[in-house]
Amino acid sequence: MNTYKSKLDLLETQIAIKFVKDTFEAELAKALNIIRVSAPLFVYSTSGLNDYLSGFERPVSFKALEFDTEIEIVQSLAKWKRMALKKYNISSGNGLYTDMNAIRRDESTDAIHSLYVDQWDWEKVLNKEERTIEYLSDVVRKIYGVIYKVGIMVEEKYTILESNLPKDIFIISSEELLKMYPDLTGKERENKITKEHGAVFIYGIGWPLSNNEPHDSRAPDYDDWKLNGDILVWDEELNIALELSSMGIRVDSSSIYEQVMHRSKNLDHKLDNNYAQMVLNNELPLTIGGGIGQSRLCMFFLKKKHIGEVQVSIWKDEEIEKLKKQNIILL
Repeated sequence: MNTYKSKLDLLETQIAIKFVKDTFEAELAKALNIIRVSAPLFVYSTSGLNDYLSGFERPVSFKALEFDTEIEIVQSLAKWKRMALKKYNISSGNGLYTDMNAIRRDESTDAIHSLYVDQWDWEKVLNKEERTIEYLSDVVRKIYGVIYKVGIMVEEKYTILESNLPKDIFIISSEELLKMYPDLTGKERENKITKEHGAVFIYGIGWPLSNNEPHDSRAPDYDDWKLNGDILVWDEELNIALELSSMGIRVDSSSIYEQVMHRSKNLDHKLDNNYAQMVLNNELPLTIGGGIGQSRLCMFFLKKKHIGEVQVSIWKDEEIEKLKKQNIILL
């Protein structure tokens, strides 16, 4: 028997979405000392600025009437932000963020994935000495502090939406997690540890672990695989570990080369673009950055069972009808 019923109706949901987004954005900017900037919806395919995620997703591309070069819709702004920090001459300890929208054509849609992506993309300048797990963990705790605080603010405004987040986030390496649960898959390990602790940051994603498999796949040219990770919270509506953010300290001249070569020598061309060359030649600032999913944050705080309840996207007709029978009404 289906017992789900949204705690907010459609209009209340739209109002609550704005409250969550406005509140979180303001609190994040204060916590990380970052300013909001305008950002591109598309870039030249040859620029090297698009984010190719795990390295296999195809961006949406097109030819414009007045331009000969192919143009791509951004998949995230991991690389563009680093270039922007240099362009704006932003100093160490300071940074920027943007309200990023994207299309991911190869996404398999479900309760937490859609073709439309909306996230806060943020980036900060750091010093060489700060390229450590300790610094990464400190930033993670600041971001989680904002998540926790906004959860309390949502509960105060909408008393029916109880925040069950723990006050502190549990931080663990992907290798430590593997040793704890060697017989589980990466996703199963995430569910196990996040259900236990409520909020978890798993770091070190990309390099093979002691079982010769990476915890998850990552593109080789933006995050340093030793200094990155995901923020997960336990979603009681879906009974899963919900990833709210993927983030990390970015590649330097040595790690970008090592990671691209590890992925495949056939990917040498990934180092030919302007962005990669600037990293290799130490012409870009050292940075830390990531993306925080806006719709996922909203569905979590508003106790929704489907991402389509907090964002407008495209779904198959049969899926819409199936969800209606479960009292899940999409926007």
